[in-house]
Amino acid sequence: MHYAYPPRKSSNPPPYLPRSSRIPTIRRSHLRTIALFGAAIIVLIWLFSGGSKHSKRHAITGKPAVVVVTVFDDNDDSVYHKNIRENRVQYAEKHGYGTLLAKASDYDLGGSPASWAKVPAVRHAITKYPDCKYIWYLDQNAFIMNPHLKVEDYVMGASKLESSMLKDLPVVPPDSIIKTFMHLRGEDVEFVLSQDKEGLASGSFVIKNGEWAKFFLDTWFDPLYRSYNFQKAETHALEHIVQWHPTILSKLAIIPQRIINAYSSNDHGEQYKDGDIAVLFARCPGTGDKSCAKESERFSQQWRTSFSRA
Repeated sequence: MHYAYPPRKSSNPPPYLPRSSRIPTIRRSHLRTIALFGAAIIVLIWLFSGGSKHSKRHAITGKPAVVVVTVFDDNDDSVYHKNIRENRVQYAEKHGYGTLLAKASDYDLGGSPASWAKVPAVRHAITKYPDCKYIWYLDQNAFIMNPHLKVEDYVMGASKLESSMLKDLPVVPPDSIIKTFMHLRGEDVEFVLSQDKEGLASGSFVIKNGEWAKFFLDTWFDPLYRSYNFQKAETHALEHIVQWHPTILSKLAIIPQRIINAYSSNDHGEQYKDGDIAVLFARCPGTGDKSCAKESERFSQQWRTSFSRA
């Protein structure tokens, strides 16, 4: 016969017999011993497998202090580009900096515009110079003009950043509701760039080497963002992630444009003045009377004279 429910217990259960207090004590003792033994085994496996090496972060020595990175168009050996290469090398040699002068084709961009190459190029610089403290990315259409200014002091010095960073500023002008942090300290800044009249200006920026930099660059270069086909490619992608990722915004400092990103004319942003660290030929075409090469001619002799006197 099957019961729909289990049979009721007897209404007269046997008298309660207390268990010996020794049994749980022995069990707890055994469990504790087993747990400690297991933990010891796990630690030994971790140590012998090199886990401690993987978890230990690389201690950055700051040598060189800065790496200057520029990405050039492919198959262009013009006098103009040779001048730019010479400009970068002379500046780096004066301060003991490293350089990474690459071509866009050096990197697999997955069909994205060549301007995206700046992101893996900076990541490449970190791999090539793991002990550098900062990376200064500067577009090919630019000259470094003031050989006396050192990036680690003039741009990235904590006190310098404290006085120059623009706080509570719309990230994308003129009316973005996302603004730079009010209470960010100079010593906490990892990424520095400026704005021009249209938004963030990614033609010149400085990033501090470290785990955050790797995370940021990998995020920026994510295939998802490259697939969005932003009108201004990597620059619009940067504006997007800065506004939507507080982890990135919290390490960002926007500084006045002329500190690292002055333009050769005031059509698109603040114009270069003598003494500025660099001049960029913004929005210039590749050919014609207003080409980048033509625009550079009025600055070519000037930078050479400045460097010869340094």
